[in-house]
Amino acid sequence: MRRLQRADLPKPIWTYLEKRQSSANQKYSLGTLDIEKEWKSARQTQCLKAVLATLQQMMGTRERCMYCVDSHGSDIEHFRPKMPYPQHAFQWPNLLLCCTECGRLTGSQFPMHQGQPLLIDPCAEDPWQYLDFDPDTGNLTARFDPQQNEWSTKGSKTVEVLMLDQREAVAAGYQTSFQRLSAIVRAALANGVSDAPALFDELTQADDHGLLGWCFGTTGQTIAPFSDLFQRHLEAWNFCRQSL
Repeated sequence: MRRLQRADLPKPIWTYLEKRQSSANQKYSLGTLDIEKEWKSARQTQCLKAVLATLQQMMGTRERCMYCVDSHGSDIEHFRPKMPYPQHAFQWPNLLLCCTECGRLTGSQFPMHQGQPLLIDPCAEDPWQYLDFDPDTGNLTARFDPQQNEWSTKGSKTVEVLMLDQREAVAAGYQTSFQRLSAIVRAALANGVSDAPALFDELTQADDHGLLGWCFGTTGQTIAPFSDLFQRHLEAWNFCRQSL
């Protein structure tokens, strides 16, 4: 999973979404809203097709799912599900790109704790604050917070809902990405890491699963070959970390 920068929508598309949301809110207040019907109708418009295209562009040429970052993102997903939260159905910050499997797993689930979402929103926060990666299995797990002496609640719930520790194909993809990134760092170490910007560019191009946020984090810096880069070429390490 990777931290994403939400793109700006063209003003006409933004205005369209605002109008659809205003209409839905009015119908909701009158008790006449069928949000599934409203969304299905809007989904066929050129404006919503433009929204999907923007989300896909945010994920690069491979247009991967914003949750698992492994499968192809095929449709618009609501971070807050539109059925329980129709007041967010057409809000741009609530729309994500999702694959079929992640969409099926999330469904209408939206766990909360003290009024705050327990699912990670990759467009609003850094997933690696809550998640960890196991290079041996390829699984994503909840991050352990030594200061709190407990596993991240948000990380645990996200892993549970999306089954990120049980999907073999996803795990294999993450492992392959980690091996590719590791090979690049080993090659750079062998050549003396003379060009940190070039190293970062190469790593970015090879990072299919958003693992650089983990590799240059507190856990990643303890695992070879990233630990070797940290110990032997701290300036290059810091450049990569600050460039994320």
